[in-house]
Amino acid sequence: MTVDCIVEEKRWGDIDALAVLASDAVLERLGIEPSVFEISLLACNDARIAVLNEGFRGKPQPTNVLSWPSDERAAVADGEMPLPPNVGPDQELGDIAIAYETCKREADEAGRPMRDHTLHLLVHGTLHLLGFDHERDRDATLMEGLETEILGKLGIPDPYRV
Repeated sequence: MTVDCIVEEKRWGDIDALAVLASDAVLERLGIEPSVFEISLLACNDARIAVLNEGFRGKPQPTNVLSWPSDERAAVADGEMPLPPNVGPDQELGDIAIAYETCKREADEAGRPMRDHTLHLLVHGTLHLLGFDHERDRDATLMEGLETEILGKLGIPDPYRV
C-alpha cells in the first residue's frame, strides 16, 4: 500500500511505517492486493482534528481518527460485507486523519502501548475507507471482529477486552 503521509505533529515520529503495516494487514485479510491502492494520512494534533471534526461532522471537539472514503462502499444490509474497491493502478481509497493527543490519552487510560493503539486506530480508519462502519449493531460486530483478528495477527491483544 502506498501511504501519502503529511506529518503536522512531529510527536508522531515514524507513523508512515505504522500506516503501511496497518493498511496492508487490512487489505491482505480481505483478500485485496495492497500494492495497487493508496491512502492519504494526516498525522496531526487535537486542534487540527477538532476543526476537521466540526467541519465534516458538526462536532467541535477533537476525536482520535477520522476517515473519508473515496467511494461509497458500505453494505446495504446490517452485518454484510461492504463492496470491494475497484481495482486499478494507484487507486485512492481515501483519507485518514489521526490526532496525537487524543490517541496518547486513550492509550494511557487503557494501559496500552501507544504503538498498539495507533495501529488499532489505523486499522479502524482503513476499514472505514473500505466501507465498514459501526453505526448498526451487526456492522459493529463485523468491524470489531475484523479489527481484533487483524490486530491479533500483528501481535496486538484484543482492544475491546477490558
